[in-house]
Amino acid sequence: MKTIAFISGKGGTGKSTLVSSISIIARDKIIADCDVDAPDLHILLCGMNIKEEDFYGAREAVIDHDLCIKCGLCASTCEFDAISDAIEIKPFMCEGCGACVIVCPSRAIRLKDVKTGKTTLSRTKRGLFSHALLDIGAEGSGRLVTQLRKNATSHRAFEKYMLIDGSPGIGCVVIASITNTDAVVAVTEPTLSGLSDLKRVLEVAGHFGIPSFVCINKYDLNMDVSKQIEEYCRDRDIEIIGRIPFSREIVKALQEYKTPIEAGIEGVSSEIMNIWSRLVDYFENKTKEN
Repeated sequence: MKTIAFISGKGGTGKSTLVSSISIIARDKIIADCDVDAPDLHILLCGMNIKEEDFYGAREAVIDHDLCIKCGLCASTCEFDAISDAIEIKPFMCEGCGACVIVCPSRAIRLKDVKTGKTTLSRTKRGLFSHALLDIGAEGSGRLVTQLRKNATSHRAFEKYMLIDGSPGIGCVVIASITNTDAVVAVTEPTLSGLSDLKRVLEVAGHFGIPSFVCINKYDLNMDVSKQIEEYCRDRDIEIIGRIPFSREIVKALQEYKTPIEAGIEGVSSEIMNIWSRLVDYFENKTKEN
């Protein structure tokens, strides 16, 4: 199974809209929304949840006050100021490092697993859909992404592709989204900030040796910056796999819970189809080479 991650250096570039559109065109695929901090792909996919599980992605210290002798060693040892003067744990500050457990002379402290999110598997008309949601204020989003990807692959049948809607940025959740993928498609827009963020996210993909492609969304809004993006990619031998034109009809379609493909937006739909065709050709050619 070939795994393709769609990523972006910043939010709002149209990445999720592109993935949801391709999910209509592509056959034999699994879909994963790895933007666990703010997932939205489920809005366009819809479906029936077939499996939900709480995710425990962190640890937190717990004090047994019946055993605690109030010596204060735990508070003075904690590097994160997660224990108050009254020897109470501050939940949002505890990193679960376990230093307090080690120094406690009365063995009054233990570490417990903490729920940090929920993973969900859904059946949709477009195929199996794996997604998750990180709890408010929780950490460990990278581990949550890894788990939802495992959920998807463990339930695969004969699918040929996995489409990953990654998180924007370059943090650990992005790294977890692109790890062991066969290609990444970086979606950008023709603004100077878009170009700057594109460079950063391509550097991350390049660091892990993952083949990269670039899609310029709304490319005709600023042809000068689009040319700068093309020059940057050309100098680094990165293929521009798509140039999607701007269309006000996209917003209207999304308000009606439709992708550009379903809304039949001329110019946009054909280019998205071409993007998927180019990706399929790339993998077929790679197979022939091997």
